[in-house]
Amino acid sequence: MLTCKEATRMMSEAQDRPLSVGERLQLQMHLAMCRGCRNFRVQMDFLRTACRRYLGRRGSEENDSRMP
Repeated sequence: MLTCKEATRMMSEAQDRPLSVGERLQLQMHLAMCRGCRNFRVQMDFLRTACRRYLGRRGSEENDSRMP
């Protein structure tokens, strides 16, 4: 069984690389039992989405300001 520290690290790594079948299974088992880590995952997903949207808007504003 993963500790919360291992689970949060694994969720973070999953943003950058695909997890192996064994890692995914371990993480799913941990998330099924740990409300704190489920909350962490929701918050992490929210922050990632917010950052992508912010950067997307910022990029379009920069393009708009360059046009005469």
